[in-house]
Amino acid sequence: MTQIKKITKAEIKEIIPLFDAYRVFYKMQSDLDAASKFLDDRINKKDSIIFGAYINDKAVGFTQLYYTFSSVSLQKSLILNDLYVDHNFRKQSIGEQLLQTAKEFCKENNYKGLALETAIDNPAQKLYEKLGWQKDLHAFHYFWQVK
Repeated sequence: MTQIKKITKAEIKEIIPLFDAYRVFYKMQSDLDAASKFLDDRINKKDSIIFGAYINDKAVGFTQLYYTFSSVSLQKSLILNDLYVDHNFRKQSIGEQLLQTAKEFCKENNYKGLALETAIDNPAQKLYEKLGWQKDLHAFHYFWQVK
């Protein structure tokens, strides 16, 4: 049975190995110390909300949501920035449960909605669409990077 819970400062250490594995999945160097500092900062500064998925009291997945705002609609929204499930626990609907929890949190707090970005070849698109996310076809996303 999977339990989903909002992560507090006391529980952040349980998510750090998963967060590090998530970063490695995206071709970054493993760095548990940096991952720990980053997540501690997010929790301490209240920059994000993290939900963890647990099986038998072991953290097996997480999602991290960041706050954003819409000047046009004058509403707060969330960005579902990170979603990761340990490879040993995939295909058990854990990702879906984390996504549903994020949606419920959004509704409970009267946010406008949840945005997410994914690679064009990510097979999880089917899950996102099944759960009600709609592909944005009327806008392009650009990014400027400091070099």
